[in-house]
Amino acid sequence: MKRLLFAFLGVFLSVAALAGAPKLTLDVAAFRNNDRGRQGGVLDMLATVDGNSLAYKRRAPRIFQAAASLTLEVLAKDGKIVYSEVVKLRPPVLNDTSQALKNPMSFQKRIMLPDGVYTVRAQVTDQYRAGGNRIVEAPITLEFDKPGLRLSSVEVLSKPASRSAAQTNFNRGGYMLVRTPACLYGRGADKLYLYAELYNAPQEQTLTTKYRLRPVGGTKDAATLAGTAKPVAGAPHLLVATMDIAKLPAGEYDLIVEVRGAKSKLLDSKTTRVLRDPDTYAPAGAVINP
Repeated sequence: MKRLLFAFLGVFLSVAALAGAPKLTLDVAAFRNNDRGRQGGVLDMLATVDGNSLAYKRRAPRIFQAAASLTLEVLAKDGKIVYSEVVKLRPPVLNDTSQALKNPMSFQKRIMLPDGVYTVRAQVTDQYRAGGNRIVEAPITLEFDKPGLRLSSVEVLSKPASRSAAQTNFNRGGYMLVRTPACLYGRGADKLYLYAELYNAPQEQTLTTKYRLRPVGGTKDAATLAGTAKPVAGAPHLLVATMDIAKLPAGEYDLIVEVRGAKSKLLDSKTTRVLRDPDTYAPAGAVINP
């Protein structure tokens, strides 16, 4: 009887790292279409699943495997689905489920859309746990066909933006961009890297920029940085910056990016939420790029 029981467990044993539905984060950003002959913009989407929150199934002696199904959808203002894709995510095989999994699984996608108001929806389903399902939504507005100076979304990165001529979902403005999932800067992440684009600014003009990190709900800046938005021939002005956050206390912050002109006149600004948690390992960047 014991042998039969052990055999049964050996085939069907599932090891759950954490109870409940998988942990899922969704990051979105909007940029102007590089092809100026086409209207609208580009939507970047990054869905990240915490590997620690999945159930691991025993496949063989000392071999455990997890799997998740990720559905990514974009809905127009009227609720119509304008984009949908389903992908399978599998973290590395483990021989010990008690070990810490510091790197999540990520899926990054870039699509072109006309100007409008959208909702991005991500849904993850744990393949080895009944009821292991979670849905996250994020609103995003594309309005790049209007005249006038305007900023793109601000992407916060886990690594410095590096020059690259490659054409992938990770590249923008001639740079390789590795995003920080959930905008989280954890243990060992003492630098905040960011990237943004400024449209319809005079090509010959270099504009000043100001970067502020301010506690959510606060009125005083915890960290600031001055910079410039540099003109690039035939392309938008680029904002590429690095902020030192080594001494920044744990908490939730607003990253405020400002572009200023003559006499320090505010021309445009964008705000992005950033999390600082020195006691948590910072997640790795996206690892899947179909």
